[in-house]
Amino acid sequence: MKKISHAPLSIGQFASGLGVSVVTIRRWCRVGKISEAFRTAGGHRRFTTGQLRKLMGLNDQRYSVGYARVSSHDQKSDLLTQANRLAGVSDRVIEDLGSGLNCKKPGLRRLIATLLNHEVSTLYLTHTDRLVRFGHELIFQVCRWAGTDVVVLDDEKEIPFEQELCQDVLTLMTVFSARLYGKRSHKNRKLTA
Repeated sequence: MKKISHAPLSIGQFASGLGVSVVTIRRWCRVGKISEAFRTAGGHRRFTTGQLRKLMGLNDQRYSVGYARVSSHDQKSDLLTQANRLAGVSDRVIEDLGSGLNCKKPGLRRLIATLLNHEVSTLYLTHTDRLVRFGHELIFQVCRWAGTDVVVLDDEKEIPFEQELCQDVLTLMTVFSARLYGKRSHKNRKLTA
């Protein structure tokens, strides 16, 4: 299991989020109004986004979400397997059926909306590529901004760059071929109808 968590906030980031000065944060820590989450080896204060949300008066009734996705109807049993695994570790499970390159899937849109509304405490995935085939780093960045931890249940082994590049090229070829064949079959159905 691999946890991709958001970074703790520095005192400057924490102060900026509250709209006060760094000196004010230090004073609040000294008088016991707030306390830092921890100090670095160099003695620098670090805070969590949870602390920031609490001081800002934001609702902290957040929940964990599992996201399961498969590419085709033939893989419904795999979708069910993913959903069952995620249901064991998360409060809610969002299921999607569609290509990893398709960013218009309703479940993915619902997930992004809940992330942007700061409703999700932890996002659980079985594999990183279940989220999207390319660009998962962008969604992980949204998670960091929202204070959402990301947990990947099946930790992927480090693969060589060349192998990863070959997999990406094959994925692109497969998707474009499927689109081309789909367009041809749609055109042929219109002609025979």
